[in-house]
Amino acid sequence: MQTFFLVLALFLLLNLGAGMWRILRGPTAADRMLAAQLFGTTAVAMLLLLAQVSGNAALRDVALVFALLAAVTAVAFVRRAWPDRETDHDAG
Repeated sequence: MQTFFLVLALFLLLNLGAGMWRILRGPTAADRMLAAQLFGTTAVAMLLLLAQVSGNAALRDVALVFALLAAVTAVAFVRRAWPDRETDHDAG
């Protein structure tokens, strides 16, 4: 079982590397935001893995808070990056 957790941790580290590459090379703000979302989900996965290994249930609560914050951040980014076009439809 310990080997399985080490493989998962390695996969998550590779995930972070892919996200860092996209943040540095991402041509648009949307690419960078998706990479930041990847960091958030990877952090949640790492916390869940650490909670399982250590038996600390409080880490699961922290992971849940991070997941909720990531969702709110994504919504805030979309609302700012793509303004509401509902008013454009009413004018035409």
